[in-house]
Amino acid sequence: MLPPRIVRRIVLAPLVIVVTVFMLVTLPLWLAVTFGASLRLPPPQRRGLRFVWFGVAWLTLESAVLIACLGLWLSGAFGRARHQERHYALIRWFLSKVYAAAVRIFRLTLDVEEPPPTAQEQAARLSRPIVVLSRHAGPGDSFLLIYHLLSLYERRPRIVMKAALQYDPSLDVVINRLPNAFVPRRSGRRRVIEEIRRLAATMDDRDALVIFPEGGNFTPRRRRLAIRRLEEKGLAEEAERARGMDHLLPPRPGGAVAAISACPRADVVFVAHTGLDDLITIGDVWRRLPYAARITAKWWRVPASEVPRDREEQVRWLYSHWEEIDAWITAQRGRSPRDQAEGAPGGR
Repeated sequence: MLPPRIVRRIVLAPLVIVVTVFMLVTLPLWLAVTFGASLRLPPPQRRGLRFVWFGVAWLTLESAVLIACLGLWLSGAFGRARHQERHYALIRWFLSKVYAAAVRIFRLTLDVEEPPPTAQEQAARLSRPIVVLSRHAGPGDSFLLIYHLLSLYERRPRIVMKAALQYDPSLDVVINRLPNAFVPRRSGRRRVIEEIRRLAATMDDRDALVIFPEGGNFTPRRRRLAIRRLEEKGLAEEAERARGMDHLLPPRPGGAVAAISACPRADVVFVAHTGLDDLITIGDVWRRLPYAARITAKWWRVPASEVPRDREEQVRWLYSHWEEIDAWITAQRGRSPRDQAEGAPGGR
């Protein structure tokens, strides 16, 4: 059970700062122990030093965010709009530093493929809200998505998250001060859809509502169970289309439909990505994270005028785009790293 907010503020938040100071003071010891232990492992598994460095960097950034949040709270009388903008700027700073640390420590490269916008689309890029529908797989995919929405596309993301994520103090403090929603696990799908509808209905031109229609990371077992649920509900067409997708869970249309209905003027952006999607658990990341991590992503935008309005048509439309994402992942996995580099923007 999640502790009350006051307990999280006076216990968990200060605890992060204390742990950060302890890790920084004892860092030479941690590095020596980790290095010694790694010598007993084969070279592909000597990842300990990288994880220690990244862990310390993460804790340091978390502590900096918490201290900045305290300052923003003390100066919170400057107006709601300006207060929110400062928090979005803080998230942008935090994610940019995390991304830079991942690039240096894990040699992360991220290639985003996006069709070049027409002049009309470029003019409309920041003139309408957007609903972002993304696959959900691999470590850190949501962080990278939010980072690009903030930094590259100058959007203010909104998202519905599991209430348990509030155990992370910096996430708890910052996200609760912005138009987002935390939903308890036992509240059910209806509560999630209600929150999505609420957030979508109040979006303005710079906002982006992020939804992961699969509901969780892909695993073969989850795929089988999802197809079985569709069959039990009598959704034979959806089940058949889901069986044709090898890399994705069938999308749950309720959240996407609710967002589009609540904000009909919003464009829809689909996000596909692949590269680290086989790393599901912490154990997978520890054992199989490559020496140089590479993620390839593709974004494409559907103008509001081209989004279906009938619910049945919306479900078929959503499945069609999900099939397109699945085919794109299949094509990416069939390409060599050199082919992917040459095909990425600026790769030639």
